[in-house]
Amino acid sequence: MGVATEPARFAAAAAGGLLDPQAEAMSRDELSALQLQRLRETLANARANVPWQRARIDAAGLDPQALRSLDELRALPFTTKADLRDHYPFGLFARPVAGLARIHASSGTTGKPTVVGYTAGDLERWAGLVARSLYCAGVRPGDLVHNAYGYGLFTGGLGAHDGATKLGCPVVPVSGGGSERQVALIMDFRPRVLCATPSYALALAEVAESQGVDLRRSGLGIGMFGAEPWSAAMREEIEARIGLRAVDIYGLSEIMGPGVACECGQRDGLHGWEDHFLFEVIDPETGQPAAEGAAGELVITTLTKEALPMLRYRTRDITRVARGRCACGRSHLRILRVAGRSDDMMIIRGVNVYPSQVEAVLVGRAGLAPHYQLVLTRQGHLDRLRIEVEAEPGVPESRFGELAAEAIHHIKSLIGVSAEVVVLWPGSVPRSQGKAVRVRDLRPKTD
Repeated sequence: MGVATEPARFAAAAAGGLLDPQAEAMSRDELSALQLQRLRETLANARANVPWQRARIDAAGLDPQALRSLDELRALPFTTKADLRDHYPFGLFARPVAGLARIHASSGTTGKPTVVGYTAGDLERWAGLVARSLYCAGVRPGDLVHNAYGYGLFTGGLGAHDGATKLGCPVVPVSGGGSERQVALIMDFRPRVLCATPSYALALAEVAESQGVDLRRSGLGIGMFGAEPWSAAMREEIEARIGLRAVDIYGLSEIMGPGVACECGQRDGLHGWEDHFLFEVIDPETGQPAAEGAAGELVITTLTKEALPMLRYRTRDITRVARGRCACGRSHLRILRVAGRSDDMMIIRGVNVYPSQVEAVLVGRAGLAPHYQLVLTRQGHLDRLRIEVEAEPGVPESRFGELAAEAIHHIKSLIGVSAEVVVLWPGSVPRSQGKAVRVRDLRPKTD
């Protein structure tokens, strides 16, 4: 049997087709009319059932039933993660807790967690959108899905599980952790689909290689990777080491969870499902609409959420969007790869730096492993960046200084920032079973 990187395997993974042609290929006029109808319903739901939203809608002078244009929504202030935390736990819900079917929450590592709720109808629509996303990526009914997203309050595990089940795929609900056992199950069960964060996919590859196991011979054909920003270099690394087609799936718990957008076989941006979400791109500094095709912060309004309608939610994700019908036949706009989060952006000596930019320089460089952390410290009034990155197994310590010097040169050339680089022994950087912790901020806290 040939390895999984054969072109035929990739061609099969990129197979075209639309799960719901009527919804996915409607004309722009049809899509805009549907969005306007659903926006009116969403505003009416928020106004009737969420006092905080009612005050904002009325102050903006918006009458949900009299809305004539999607652009009128711009009169409404943005919603932020701080608003959810200020109304913790259920203050922004449009349904009583007794009327909910499920509650999820963020980890709350930077304060109170953000809590999100779903009605039974919300869960049904969510599963449908994840199923649509999986099909868009090339997954087909009957494909065995190995789900290594964490189950529990994190939306990834149950979100991917319910969507795969909706599509008609059997699911191995492994969750995160137990990497040695996961490698064994992948080789024994031979799933076609792997769902995980990209960093955990690489961790699985590393464990397999340490055991002398070649995941490229496992039968995996598609990887559905999301929940954290990742670079094109990371995609290439994953594909080379696991032998599958790596697909980007996007979502966030405040909006729904995974399945807000997904790449098709063209991999020319992620189709944002505009029949359920209204997308804007704004200048993160001014809050004004970004120029057509320009990079900015993604803002999302839900159009079909019952329990937690989100109006103009600032995702903090920096990206661009492309409009026009895709070669796959879908008419929904495409969200280009997320460059980073505005709240993850570091300013080092006046230069804006995103972790994904550093990753693009490090990953795939000869002698360096794709495991790194960025450490922020402060010297006087200036922030300093130290990059800790592992050497590849087998690289002698005598080469660590040379590798660090090369990385420093390329980071300065490609990003324009001076950074300290420290090359570490393999295994030195902590591994994550979920979202990777890329930045350690050791700067003094200020009030």
